[in-house]
Amino acid sequence: MAEMKTIEPARRGWRGKIDIPGDKSISHRSVMFAGLGDTPVHIRNFLHAADCLSTVGVMRALGVNVEFLNENELIVTGRGFHGLTEPLSVLDAGNSGTTLRLMMGLLAPQSFLSVFSGDASLTRRPMGRVLLPLSEMGACIYGRNNNNNLPLTIIPAGEMLHGIHYNSPVASAQVKSAILLAGLYADAPTTVTEPYTSRDHTEQMLAGFGVHLERTGASVTVFPVAEGGYRAPAEITVPGDISSAAYFLVAGSIIADSRLLLRNVGINPTRTGILDVLMEMGAHIIVQNERTSGGERVADITVETAALRGVSFGAEIMPRLIDEIPIIAVAALFAEGDTVITGAGELRVKETDRLHAIATEFQKLAPGSIEEREDGLVIHGQAKMQRAQVSSCGDHRMAMSLAVLGAAAKGVIIEKPDSVNISYPTFFSEMERF
Repeated sequence: MAEMKTIEPARRGWRGKIDIPGDKSISHRSVMFAGLGDTPVHIRNFLHAADCLSTVGVMRALGVNVEFLNENELIVTGRGFHGLTEPLSVLDAGNSGTTLRLMMGLLAPQSFLSVFSGDASLTRRPMGRVLLPLSEMGACIYGRNNNNNLPLTIIPAGEMLHGIHYNSPVASAQVKSAILLAGLYADAPTTVTEPYTSRDHTEQMLAGFGVHLERTGASVTVFPVAEGGYRAPAEITVPGDISSAAYFLVAGSIIADSRLLLRNVGINPTRTGILDVLMEMGAHIIVQNERTSGGERVADITVETAALRGVSFGAEIMPRLIDEIPIIAVAALFAEGDTVITGAGELRVKETDRLHAIATEFQKLAPGSIEEREDGLVIHGQAKMQRAQVSSCGDHRMAMSLAVLGAAAKGVIIEKPDSVNISYPTFFSEMERF
């Protein structure tokens, strides 16, 4: 494990083609949902990263057969919709909030006991927001700190969970997905209404498995699965992750004389806030060769160097770009004028407090350029840059954003760079091609 990573300033423009690795959110779901079927599902372009491998480990512990053909291709064979079996030991979600929160929904209706643990970062992250609606459905889940933190124990409810209509106070795909997955096993339809529509990969994929869903505005209703009503497809091809593409979209915009073609990028409308914001900033981005793969929209994206300008955005778009705030902050440092970000309080409970981490670590490279607010940031553009040693805070998105910032500026030395393994293990080798 490398303790430091040195990124030198880019000597020339970044030019070439990049195949974007599989989407993390969709990779998680492909293994989980395939594991509820009773026929083999061939999954291609799976993201072979630590978070997704946590999901693989949990599903194997629940009796699902997972066979890797190579790093990015696997075959998942479950024992049927009611075929999960009691794990023999504690389930380890690692660093993965997606694994934990979605599996809480999937395991709450089961007739056996399960216990979850995770790493130090995940143990600090709040689970009450998922536990509350599941408890309303009749689930029995217990954890530390008033049931808010790991370890968590899921006890058989003793009867079917109840369908509910849940008005979620936050737009969160993880909260919504946990409720919808529990609703597959409930005694009546289950509806989730959000303040804004969060990413909808769960709904897209469940529909591909034959599940009956209905969507109206920011509400989605899932209907309980009847006998024989869950049908696994023979194959799932995972599109490239737009959150991983985001680092190269920004690098291609701010490093002089750059032109990049990013291939096979998922452009699900609930995820493309990064494209909207960068284009509003003046980025030269072209989306081409649009197509559909497994119900998800996919395209190739070209980006080239552009003069950026500051923008303001807030809560309404946040569910569509919450993971991209660190790399948008990098773009903002090179833009003309100020960028004002509001409605981003959710970032305080990610792998680290990302608002504080951005303000603290980015300013080591660009002193005096960022003001930290309670739910956002004010970033002063065209900042004066310097070389510095910074910490990723053990956060993969911070590590990659700091690397792009260093390459576009005066260079950077990053502590805890191996956090990139959470979502993009080949990120540094991809950077080094240029």
